[in-house]
Amino acid sequence: MFLVLSNSWALLFGMMLLMLGNGLQGTLLGVRGEIEGFSTFQMSLVMSAYFVGFLGGSRATPEMIRRVGHVRVFAALGSLISAVLILYPALTNANAWIVGRIIIGFCFSGVYVTAESWLNNSATNETRGQTLSLYMIVQMIGIVAAQGVMLLGDPSGFILFIVPSVLVSVAFAPILLSITPTPAFDTTKPMSLSELYTASPLGFVGMFLLGGVFSAQFGMAAVFGGQAGLSVAQISIFVSAFYIGALLMQYPIGWLSDRMDRRLLILGSAILGGLAAVVAIFWGKDFNLLIVAAFVIGGTSNPLYSLFLAYTNDFLEHEDMAAASGGMVFVSGMGAISGPIITGWLMSNMGSGAFFGVISTLMLAIAAYAVFRMTQRSAPSVEDTAGFQAIMPSSTPVFVEVAQEIAIENAIEEQMEENSP
Repeated sequence: MFLVLSNSWALLFGMMLLMLGNGLQGTLLGVRGEIEGFSTFQMSLVMSAYFVGFLGGSRATPEMIRRVGHVRVFAALGSLISAVLILYPALTNANAWIVGRIIIGFCFSGVYVTAESWLNNSATNETRGQTLSLYMIVQMIGIVAAQGVMLLGDPSGFILFIVPSVLVSVAFAPILLSITPTPAFDTTKPMSLSELYTASPLGFVGMFLLGGVFSAQFGMAAVFGGQAGLSVAQISIFVSAFYIGALLMQYPIGWLSDRMDRRLLILGSAILGGLAAVVAIFWGKDFNLLIVAAFVIGGTSNPLYSLFLAYTNDFLEHEDMAAASGGMVFVSGMGAISGPIITGWLMSNMGSGAFFGVISTLMLAIAAYAVFRMTQRSAPSVEDTAGFQAIMPSSTPVFVEVAQEIAIENAIEEQMEENSP
């Protein structure tokens, strides 16, 4: 771990600052939209726009890097992020915010792709797994810390919009001063959607539904808080609970996934998250109970992303896993785009409780489909399953593909150990 920090501290520190800026602007817009009088449905379109841009950026960035190089792409996208963050309070119009969020999503996705390729290049075969784990932890710390920064200013003013712009600008200094450009990289062409569905219907459908769950959390949690009458401090704690749960539960669920039928773990996690959302619908006025529900939802939904990837890999040859990872990221992205829109429309017509209503419906739908698929084919032997690798739902195809490579290497090593005399 110390070797990883010594080699990549500047990149990891810079990424933490970037996540501070990204986590802050997402929550801040949800609160500021309520102050500006935007309707819940308008805010859902604003939040959904981020995922439109993110999906586009993850696909366009590799080609941009091939044309002009890592450093120019990184610097250009960072400059756009800082500019848009400053413009939000100056252009308090829903349509302008939608355009801004598309740009922000595109740019952050591109920045992540570039940084993750640098991070992968700086790691060795021995340290790659630790590097990705530390990278994920740093991302979570940045998002959670961002919620605390929300308390340092007035969301109706300009200061809180200037802060993430400064954080993003400062983040590039340690990265660009300590990183040398890496050669242009080639990403694997994603597997077709029909091939992906044929390989693992549960992984395909589950990932699409989970995309809606995650985007509802990431995009609409602050909007829910404003509509439910929570204070800014309470909204910050509420949003943090999702990510703290995700960070703490990722590894215990991962440990279990390598020791039991993954479908049962998918089923149990989806039911637990769905029931937590149901509890929040009926008893959400109790703030402490609301926080517990958010913790459980985040702690079950985020590990499900890694579970679906691992379960899909159980039915693939090693050489197909990287291609499948790109397809799964796309499927999740499509679900993420629709999540905030559906949530916002229902919240506009049914009240704030529809936020948890959407999450509970999607999580329980995952559970129901898992039960159905358990009747269609038997589970692979636990000894023959691919390894679990913790991955955030907001990861780009670069991160997911590298994580898949680590899982493949671990599986091959285990097979060699089992076959050795």
